[in-house]
Amino acid sequence: MNAPLPSDLFQRFSILRRKIHSRPELKFEEFETAALVAKELQAMGVDEVHTGIGGTGVVGVLRGNQALSTDSPCKAIGLRADMDALPMTEKNSFSHASQHTGKMHACGHDGHTAMLLAAAQLLVNDRAFAGTVHLIFQPAEEGGGGAKAMIDDGLFKRFDCDQVFAIHNWPGLAEGSFGFNPGPMMASSNQFEIRVKGKGAHAAMPHLGVDPVLVASHLIQALQTLVSRTTKPVDATVVSVTQVQAGEAVNVIPDHCQLKGTARTFSLEALDKIEEAMQRICHQLPAAFGASADLVFERQYPPTINHPKATEKAAEVARALVGNDKVILPIEPTMGAEDFAYMLLERPGSYIFLGNGDFNGPHREAGHGLGPCALHNPSYDFNDRLIPVGARFWHALAHALLKPV
Repeated sequence: MNAPLPSDLFQRFSILRRKIHSRPELKFEEFETAALVAKELQAMGVDEVHTGIGGTGVVGVLRGNQALSTDSPCKAIGLRADMDALPMTEKNSFSHASQHTGKMHACGHDGHTAMLLAAAQLLVNDRAFAGTVHLIFQPAEEGGGGAKAMIDDGLFKRFDCDQVFAIHNWPGLAEGSFGFNPGPMMASSNQFEIRVKGKGAHAAMPHLGVDPVLVASHLIQALQTLVSRTTKPVDATVVSVTQVQAGEAVNVIPDHCQLKGTARTFSLEALDKIEEAMQRICHQLPAAFGASADLVFERQYPPTINHPKATEKAAEVARALVGNDKVILPIEPTMGAEDFAYMLLERPGSYIFLGNGDFNGPHREAGHGLGPCALHNPSYDFNDRLIPVGARFWHALAHALLKPV
């Protein structure tokens, strides 16, 4: 079903999106945003509005007015939007730029929230579906594990869902087009820290010490073999050492050196192999130089793996909405990470890309900063023209999955 989003309604949610953009809040601090979301849901007539889930999460419960068909794919679905901003300073100067220095909606969560609120309004206006839609507004996607916090707080026990879905805008993808992948969509996110212990000495007398910087350089080289020689060539993995910290004076060999970095994979099996191999290398290689090393490997977000049937159904809905030429299946996955992965470990569903347009597209109004309109960029801004596209998609998906008699 392709419900129209009247121009005045589009304008309303565009204004709301820009209000959220101007007042960004970081992970688990989304008090004002959550209050705004709850107020909007209550005002439009959503059946139930629950707050404080997983900290600052909000869930709206919306029931259809039709009897459920025996062949309906679902009795209840979850539609998720993230609400938090990033700890970075905005470089834009337009009227809705961030009012809080060091905080910015640089990933489009303001737009995701507005899209889901607009979809809620469409569904309130047209309840000719069966079953229940759970409107999930999640905190702390940016490194806080807000999805897991909501799940641990009873999200799916209190608001059971047969399937769950999320949309993320994607700069560089044609405006209003959809990208689907029936499998891995985003990678796991993990960080590591290696502390190499040597023996300090005068730089002019290296034979009296054990140089941890030299050992660290060999470790960096060895870690690169994990991708080329440890994991399967068909298993996409990334191991990147991004920080090297050692020493205080140019004429002193320090007694320790610290390495930090990230490891990313599209499967838990590949991740297990990477971590095991890193432990082995850190134990054995430094010993050959008379040094030692301790590895701390922190698993953060698991890989975001879509469920094929749910993804195919969502793509079918998108084709009916925007046409075959604006639906990409499969789309290339990305090594970025997303904590919606936790929800997909609990329930079938799909994580979907919605094209935000060209990096320097016409949605970039006067007042944008320099550089491309890419995610996590100080000159980023969400494309408001996606609000009706995303809202109509959510509306159509709910009607397709919650079939009446």
